Amino acid sequence: MKIGIVCYPTYGGSGVIATELGKALADKGYTVHFITYKQPFRLDSFHENIFFHEVNFTNYPLFEYPPYEIALSSKIVDVAINEKLDLLHVHYAIPHASAAYLAKQILKERNYHLPFITTLHGTDITLVGKDETFVPVVTFSINQSDGITSVSDSLKQDTYANFDIKKDIAVIPNFIDFTRFKKLNKEHFRKVIAKNGERIVVHTSNFRKVKRVEDVVKVFCQIKAAVPSKLLLVGDGPERQNVEKLARQVCNEDDVYFLGKQEAVEELLAIADLFILPSETESFGLAALEAMACEVPVISTNTGGIPEINIHGVTGFMSAVGDVDDMAKNAIHILSDDQTLAQFRANAITQAKVFSLENILPQYESYYRKIVESSK
Repeated sequence: MKIGIVCYPTYGGSGVIATELGKALADKGYTVHFITYKQPFRLDSFHENIFFHEVNFTNYPLFEYPPYEIALSSKIVDVAINEKLDLLHVHYAIPHASAAYLAKQILKERNYHLPFITTLHGTDITLVGKDETFVPVVTFSINQSDGITSVSDSLKQDTYANFDIKKDIAVIPNFIDFTRFKKLNKEHFRKVIAKNGERIVVHTSNFRKVKRVEDVVKVFCQIKAAVPSKLLLVGDGPERQNVEKLARQVCNEDDVYFLGKQEAVEELLAIADLFILPSETESFGLAALEAMACEVPVISTNTGGIPEINIHGVTGFMSAVGDVDDMAKNAIHILSDDQTLAQFRANAITQAKVFSLENILPQYESYYRKIVESSK
């Protein structure tokens, strides 16, 4: 099967999952064509079954903003005809689903049928998609998709609640590649951060308000008062300055490390004892799953798709959004005792294996075959 994949090539979770899915499909013998405006950052090595098609668009003086959606539709048409695509899989509804629909109609005029699947990832539904400016187009293009998938049941229900969707949405969760995310022996690295055997707490995000990174600092201050600890904050974004200011005010600066964006986040998770995810909402919680794959228990909120990953009292604990006292209490419970921490670590890796690439990839393959057959 020849599959086209449309995604954002940046550091967001949807682009990461789309790229890793394409690579896994290529390893299984499928021919995969990525179509986007820049080479995806995870597409970092040659593969005989993977091809990249750059969407070029010019910002003429007439346009205040470049017409990317039109350029993307044209590129999809070009790739489909010249590469004989059997299926198009677009990740993140805006604007990829509407571009796919337009391309499909253009191809129809040329007697070429190209079914397309739209995968909903989160903010395309819960944040951006709910903007009244986009609702009619998002609703229409999702309904016109030949197949629709969601990364969690929570996101599926949010989609039905916020949009007039007439079709069934299949839940195919995000996955973990255990060849990358696994517990590694990085004791030499750990000793650089925690010279006196302190516990290491980690948070990774894009530092937007929805991630509530200030809550991480507040929780950590309580942890440190009970258990000697260090905090690693990985990522960057609009809230970083506020978080840095708070850390200086309420914590010892020597105990908090702002590491910025890190490509090899698995090496940091390898030395972690606890992961904190206090988000206001998460459609899935991929960062938490990556931590669990590295045998790191999770302290999180109980919102969105997180309860589908983090099992309360087993792989970690969940609290209400903003309840930093409860999060801190639960974190201290895990970190205060070596045996307790070891049990939570073991539970975390067991749960993470449910979401292994080997378990999830066949679900996509089966869904692809279903859509291709039903659209003939």
